[in-house]
Amino acid sequence: MDVLYQPLSRAETTTIHGTALRILEEIGVAVRLEQAISVLRSHGARVDDGRVYIPPSLVEKGLAVTPRSFLMAGRDVKDDLHIGGSHVYLGTGGAALTVLDLDSGAARPGTIRDVAALAHLVDALENIHFYLRPCTPQDIPPETADLNQFYAALTNTTKHVMAGVFSPDAVRDAIEMAAMIAGGRECLQERPFISFVTSCLVSPLRMGTEMTRVLLEVARNHIPVALSSAPMAGSTSPATLAGTLAQVHAEQLSGIVLTQLAYPGAPVLYGAIPSLTDFRTMSYLGGGVECGMMNAAAAQMARFIGVPNYNSGGLTEAKTPDAQAGYEKAFSICLTALAGSNFIHHAAGMLEAMRAVAYEQFVIDNEIIGMALRLLRGIDMNNETLAFEVIRECARAGNFAATPHTVKFMRQQYFRPTVADRQSRESWALAGGPDARERARRMAKEILRTHQPVGIGDVTDREIRRRFDIRLPACDAATVGKERALR
Repeated sequence: MDVLYQPLSRAETTTIHGTALRILEEIGVAVRLEQAISVLRSHGARVDDGRVYIPPSLVEKGLAVTPRSFLMAGRDVKDDLHIGGSHVYLGTGGAALTVLDLDSGAARPGTIRDVAALAHLVDALENIHFYLRPCTPQDIPPETADLNQFYAALTNTTKHVMAGVFSPDAVRDAIEMAAMIAGGRECLQERPFISFVTSCLVSPLRMGTEMTRVLLEVARNHIPVALSSAPMAGSTSPATLAGTLAQVHAEQLSGIVLTQLAYPGAPVLYGAIPSLTDFRTMSYLGGGVECGMMNAAAAQMARFIGVPNYNSGGLTEAKTPDAQAGYEKAFSICLTALAGSNFIHHAAGMLEAMRAVAYEQFVIDNEIIGMALRLLRGIDMNNETLAFEVIRECARAGNFAATPHTVKFMRQQYFRPTVADRQSRESWALAGGPDARERARRMAKEILRTHQPVGIGDVTDREIRRRFDIRLPACDAATVGKERALR
């Protein structure tokens, strides 16, 4: 696939990279974790009063061993993600505290059964490629939440599962559980169907101590990890888009250098997710068009250094699945997809600046993503699609509808929506006049009622429950779907 949108010129990417190298060498990164300081110092970085100054030569050394592509597998091979190059995948994301109830529409706290039921829903939505747990369960003890979110996801979808955890012990537990499902540690490393996101890079230019421990533990195990840093332009980074891009690129380079010097070849995702500040309230903004532009530019910067990338698309400040949600999501999803971003999270389900998710929004976003994927396919150009002979044949008759050419291509050339209504007004009115949210709500309920995800097997499930404190009730995915876990 050719990259279709590039907000930066080649000269501009070179300038941003050069500025980031100056930032690392002259301004440095605040690091408190002795393990990280030791790794960087041993390879030639200068350390002074809690800041580490990284020379360009060290950046080059780290980039030289960073993988250019790698597999982020599904439990089923059909769900494999081949990360890098021009491959584009879109999926869920976030850590929302609020879920909009599918029956009442009321906002309520998220639960561990929402994590399971949303995985169940995503498993059936063909345009959503991976499942990054979208809500934080508030009905189980925090110390069990990390492992339980992986369990709830893995038992309800065969798609690749990513999540964040908050301690190295949680990393080890999640990898051990995944290895039990995979059939052993070697099988998991060969086909890693889990990955981690670490918010270790805290803007501006600081490595969070505990999350850096988490990062290094994931890298030690050679499981894919996204190096998330999320500066807010005008708050935790410069107000200018270019300044924010230079800073976040420096932050990403520092994380890449650390992982590659500590564990050469560890699979990492360049995880710049720049956003905006609402200067009226100084709060986070994800739905602005500039957010999509910067995330598209971040994909260019990742491509410039040859590292696969993770970023954001599909965010909105809308509180419900409404028109605002639709147009804000469509812009950033299309911009990042057309820019060739490899792993676009937040692309499905999110509302209220990542504070909330809605079941029906996942269904709507599946359609928006499908339209974006159709853009990426472009226009097929060959002798058959140019249809010269068909035009010759039908020019006098004036009707192409009944030709074999039309029958062949009418299903190949066009995206066919399932949520959008294309009926006449009369037919729509006879059906009760449902809007897009209501149609998506009905579809979500039907999927949860009828779709049967592939489970992990009773024997493996019992072994996991004997080893770990699993809080999700011991029932299969179909039962989770029927109950919907919404109350």
